[in-house]
Amino acid sequence: MADGAKLLDNARAEAYAMPLDQIDLSVAERFRNNTLWPFFERIRAEDPVHYTAEHEFGPYWSVTKYNDIMAVDTNHTVFSSEGGITIFNEDEEFPLPMFIAMDPPIHDAQRKAVSPIVAPHNLANFEPIIRERVCRIFDELPVGETFDWVDKVSIELTTQMLATLFDFPWEDRRKLTRWSDVATATEESGIVESEEAGRAELMECAAYFMNLWNDRVNRPGGNDLISMMAHNESTRNMGPQEFLGNLVLLIVGGNDTTRNSISGGLLALNENPGQYQKLRENPGLIPNMVPEIIRWQTPLAHMRRIATQDVELGGKTIRKGEKVVMWYVSGNRDESVIDNPNAFIIDRPRARQHLSFGFGIHRCVGNRLAEMQLRIVWEEVLRRWRHVEVVEEPRRVLSSFVKGYESMPVRIHA
Repeated sequence: MADGAKLLDNARAEAYAMPLDQIDLSVAERFRNNTLWPFFERIRAEDPVHYTAEHEFGPYWSVTKYNDIMAVDTNHTVFSSEGGITIFNEDEEFPLPMFIAMDPPIHDAQRKAVSPIVAPHNLANFEPIIRERVCRIFDELPVGETFDWVDKVSIELTTQMLATLFDFPWEDRRKLTRWSDVATATEESGIVESEEAGRAELMECAAYFMNLWNDRVNRPGGNDLISMMAHNESTRNMGPQEFLGNLVLLIVGGNDTTRNSISGGLLALNENPGQYQKLRENPGLIPNMVPEIIRWQTPLAHMRRIATQDVELGGKTIRKGEKVVMWYVSGNRDESVIDNPNAFIIDRPRARQHLSFGFGIHRCVGNRLAEMQLRIVWEEVLRRWRHVEVVEEPRRVLSSFVKGYESMPVRIHA
């Protein structure tokens, strides 16, 4: 952990020595070694709507302050989602249309097709299922031995939930984890050998799901995501790439975000032992802690839009057709809106005032389900154990989009 402090000091020196116009906020290595913070801190203070002229994926604007991000996120007519949601350019040879990367009316109709899965009555039905699974997973964990929390808990729980949402064959559920990782991987990440290999794995995903689709399209009344898409007028005639695109959206949205918040919450409590003690003394703080975890972690660091017209934002003129990146990870640490934003405070007032789920028409459809899973995890942790200790620095994902963890060695103290 001392190494982390030294890295951060070096990053702070670099961030403030570098000419402002040369700062590129998307450097993935800074996300892996957790040294991104001083770069965002400086840009928020000195150039909150920041232009990066040279980048491998073309020039882009960075929007780094809470209120500016809200202005972009809630104005889909001026800031369009068409053509992709990340800083990376769409693979023109392998396009994956998905409703989050569409504007109304198609976006609204396709989102409406799957949103009943997280309607209030369904959430109520999921709660006992999630609790039973959390208990089963926890009962099998080795107390007093070191193990990987990411693999044994975060991935396993969220993959089980995803398998339920899709009514996916249970014994193959880890395929969902793999496809989620592949869908967001770059060649540098080491997850896929090449772009071609990644495409091949996603085609396997499409073929597997097409078999499920063909089975369910002839069986009305299913209460899973595949059945809902197969029987809805807006989604039943999707082409193969659009089908795969929406699958990728639902897999990543239902998997990466929750699993990284489950891991991030444990790390936050270990880094803030006073907060961990406060939680032990008052488990009633869990519902307020959950959104604080999601803010502190910000499991998806950014979303991107394209300007549909010339527009002024933060005193800068963004031209029609230019790429605009909303850095949720920065807005969630905006000192002008959130008090003491770098601190993890489980009884923070207005803890749900964070950007991690997005706003406007693209607000995360599964936000309540994510919160429920985190709440149940912490209720069951506190019921069982005194302390879950993070024993080594976690290994983070090499990505400026998915802000998460590859592994986190922990030890449970009974």
